[in-house]
Amino acid sequence: MPTVKCPECKEEVDAGVVATVCPNCKADLRPAIEEEARIRKDEDVSRKAEEDGLVAEFIVRTKDLVKEFVLGGTVLRALKGVKLDIRRGEYISIMGPSGSGKTTLFNMVGGLDKPTSGTVYIDEVDMAQLDAYELAWLRCRKIGYIFQTFNLIPVMTALENVTLPMIFAGATQDEMMERAIHLLETVGLGDRLHHKPNELSGGQQQRVAVARSLANAPAIVLADEPTGNLDLRTGKEIIDLLRQLNAEEGVTIISATHDLKMIDVSDRIVHIRDGAIERIEDRSEIDLEIGRLEGAED
Repeated sequence: MPTVKCPECKEEVDAGVVATVCPNCKADLRPAIEEEARIRKDEDVSRKAEEDGLVAEFIVRTKDLVKEFVLGGTVLRALKGVKLDIRRGEYISIMGPSGSGKTTLFNMVGGLDKPTSGTVYIDEVDMAQLDAYELAWLRCRKIGYIFQTFNLIPVMTALENVTLPMIFAGATQDEMMERAIHLLETVGLGDRLHHKPNELSGGQQQRVAVARSLANAPAIVLADEPTGNLDLRTGKEIIDLLRQLNAEEGVTIISATHDLKMIDVSDRIVHIRDGAIERIEDRSEIDLEIGRLEGAED
């Protein structure tokens, strides 16, 4: 008989007998029951795929991910046992309101912060088992980052900003110059190589940031609100650029975003609320209209 763990008293409750309320502490069990059903469905799908010889390769896996912060003596749980598998080459959008935990999850996957408990696997490597040097190596070579505020170094040109991660990776000067120029040409800035950030528009700065994220040919690019500081047209251009790179380079894109335009280019959309995954949708399941997502609140 299936059981679920009560989120309050932590007791195992028979899900076949109790519908929605814990008999011990009267806590609402519906989120736990829904999560258990989702996990069981994922396991059934994975088992069937394995039987059919069609096991997908997961580049990112999180297992029972919990993150707690202590504020003024109060424990705030930002992530509540998150389980998420991401296939190599997918374009994933993580969506949710402010404070939902999406940026915290983003930081866990990127190795920018450590979970309180649970595990993050990148290419089946348990990040919790890495020392500081190994973690820096993984972040440098496996993961590229794009930030809402661009985070370009003001005194460096576009070319210098893109070559900087390659210095840490030990590339030669010729390798750095050749790849950086190629990347800037790929993002449409071949004529802006020697411009500094204050000489570029917001959209151009974000294109430099996209090129920089690809400097060391990462397997994963994490984009944190990549269109948040851009106007609608420029934001759409950045979204299309990310999708193009995803399709042509096979890079896995994981984006934390509020931007509904991201849905149209995503393979799957992960909705997170109150530190837990609320639901995961395939793009094909969503009826998207111009300027409106069906079922969204006005």
